[in-house]
Amino acid sequence: MPEYFIGLMSGTSMDAVDAALVEFGTRNPVLCHRHSIPIPGGLRSHLIAVAQGENITLEHISELDVRLGHLFADTVLALLQQSGTTADKVRAIGSHGQTIYHRPIGRFATSMQIGDPNIIAERTGITTVADLRRRDMAAGGQGAPLVPALHEAIFRLRDRNRVIVNIGGIANITILPANPLAEVRGFDTGPGNTLMDGWIKKQQRKNHDERGRWASSGEVDEDLLGKMLKDSYFRKAPPKSTGREYFNLTWLEKLLKRHKKRMLAKHVQATLCELTARTITAAIREHAPQSDEALVCGGGVHNLALMLRLQLLLDDIRVVSTEEFNTDPDFVEAIAFAWLAKQTLEGRPGNVPSVTGAARPVVLGGIYGYKS
Repeated sequence: MPEYFIGLMSGTSMDAVDAALVEFGTRNPVLCHRHSIPIPGGLRSHLIAVAQGENITLEHISELDVRLGHLFADTVLALLQQSGTTADKVRAIGSHGQTIYHRPIGRFATSMQIGDPNIIAERTGITTVADLRRRDMAAGGQGAPLVPALHEAIFRLRDRNRVIVNIGGIANITILPANPLAEVRGFDTGPGNTLMDGWIKKQQRKNHDERGRWASSGEVDEDLLGKMLKDSYFRKAPPKSTGREYFNLTWLEKLLKRHKKRMLAKHVQATLCELTARTITAAIREHAPQSDEALVCGGGVHNLALMLRLQLLLDDIRVVSTEEFNTDPDFVEAIAFAWLAKQTLEGRPGNVPSVTGAARPVVLGGIYGYKS
């Protein structure tokens, strides 16, 4: 019998909460219905400030945790209403939460996601699985990326080598060799949309560069790009993961000061777009050179300037949206967290140790409001 789960995702871009109603049966997961609620501007500004280490108090974080819990619950309830689905038909919700801090290395490695799952479970009446990163970290992993487990489940083939390129605020790749005995690998390549979104927000008060038009109007400054590419993160060997606490406007503005050259804002945007394209491409060339196809998902798939650069730089690899394979590129991550909730309730591991660096596969997350 088919089962229904809901995946909740709020990513590094912090632009909206995405909810996916997913059916699991004998086939691949099926996205039955989807719904998004934009994160209100004031709340988004507070979240960005906290993620970048600004204005942090315990009271502030606790309040944001509660406000997000209600926003996530609102998104689920709207999804249920619009899809005509009753809560008793949904076995569980998998909630990613909103990452406000991610430090995956060091003696006290940690990752913090907020959006109180107790509130989600209480208001929806649905068992909620959350805090899905820290068990992997307890096993010695980085807690990220987690979506490669789903990528393997639905995109891996035996007749071609694939790489999945997820371009959210941060970009990551999943390497899916055709050889079934070869390990799945994956890691965060660096900034996806986060720097471009931050720059256009500062310069034009827009949340993102629609279709990459502003970046297309500028010219890449190769000297500035060279300074960006010298960042030590890009030279680190996998497993590795990063976030907004590292790649943010403070990071960019330090480089612009060192650049000591007055630049038009559109040229900075063009250079940031090229940074994302070059770092993704470099990661694929180094770690997945035999790839036949690159399947792109996440918000970056709508940035035509970025997609064109990826195809030009990866000239011998077919670059295409996951939509071509009947998977909505905007909801792959939400589907993944529905899948992870299912794994957890069934007592199955949700991490991929060859991706995160964990010592072993582990069951992820905590279960809230459990109903048998």
